[in-house]
Amino acid sequence: MLNLDIQKIRKDFPILNQQIYNKPLVYFDNGATTQKPQIVIDEESKIYSQENSNIHRGVHYLSEQLTQRYEDARKTVQKFINAPHDHEIILTSGTTESINTIAYSFGEKYVNEGDEIIISTLEHHANIVPWQMLCERKKAVLKVIPINDKGELLLDEYQKLISPKTKIVAVNQVSNALGTVNDVKKIIEIAHKNDIPVLIDGAQSVQHNVVDVQDLDCDFFVFSGHKLYGPNGIGVIYGKEKFLNEMPPYMTGGEMIKKVTFEKTTFNELPFKFEAGTPNYVAAIGLATAIDYIQELGLENIAAYEKELLDYATEKLESIEGLRIIGTAANKVCAISFILENIHHFDAGMVIDKMGIAVRTGHHCAEPLMDRFNIEGTLRASFAFYNTKEEIDKLYDAILTVKQMFG
Repeated sequence: MLNLDIQKIRKDFPILNQQIYNKPLVYFDNGATTQKPQIVIDEESKIYSQENSNIHRGVHYLSEQLTQRYEDARKTVQKFINAPHDHEIILTSGTTESINTIAYSFGEKYVNEGDEIIISTLEHHANIVPWQMLCERKKAVLKVIPINDKGELLLDEYQKLISPKTKIVAVNQVSNALGTVNDVKKIIEIAHKNDIPVLIDGAQSVQHNVVDVQDLDCDFFVFSGHKLYGPNGIGVIYGKEKFLNEMPPYMTGGEMIKKVTFEKTTFNELPFKFEAGTPNYVAAIGLATAIDYIQELGLENIAAYEKELLDYATEKLESIEGLRIIGTAANKVCAISFILENIHHFDAGMVIDKMGIAVRTGHHCAEPLMDRFNIEGTLRASFAFYNTKEEIDKLYDAILTVKQMFG
């Protein structure tokens, strides 16, 4: 196995080479957004300065060149998650738009009054609210898979929720708030035995482990570029062709049409049917560049190193008196949510920040999950392959300082 040269890798990320409050930046907010390697920054700059032109339908050189690069980026995404066809890859603005698109379009086609939709307690608001709105619009019913005290889904209870009225299951592969890795293959298998399609939110998974949508056999898979060391404003829907062909478009306008008259409009073929307006072609190419970058490092190598970081950080933080880790699932990615006895997470986060360490505080857009644990929120340290054990030591020392300050 290739050993990652972490110090060499860190030089690829210019933002890491700075000081915050006169201390070297320690960036542990990777679950919210990852930093970008110089190669991605340079690629976007080059497009704007040398290649920029609106894509598709242009017959001039710049348009044709950039159109080809945009479609090549789609193919890069297709291969990255092993989708069967590139026209099953829809490029969006991010996971949130991807889920909203599916909730609206799938709901318009397949969901009726009295039907049921299953999500889980571990979901981000972006995989809760669109389904709630669909249920309100269609007078459908939302059902929720419960969890145990470790933050693991109760699959026996999940099976009990399934009924002849269940129209879709939508769950995340990894919890953004706890780091729990869900057995989505089993979830999909159970749903498919009942002829129910499944959407997997992969926003927190594709950057940590290899994802193969054909092996999972999911019907929809979504993720964002900015959590994958790529640009902001770009995201992905993978959808099985049979559903995408039957579903109506979510947004309308240019590009997604075949022919428009004042009497009737016909829609374009896949994938363009779901890509209304000028796409974010610069970010799409930037995303492909980021994918190439991490594949060169090797996702297996990244996963192995990040597990080392998680194990090291878990052991260090568990040794701190009065610190409680929220989410102790047997299978996790490298994120630790925790609370400190008698110290508010915002207060602790602000002190830790003054030591140059970026952690996330709050409910992490997962308020129902916080309610399940009867807490307002947590501090979350989420690691990436450019982080180090020495940085984790700094977090440990910072938490001890917080405890000392607040008595």
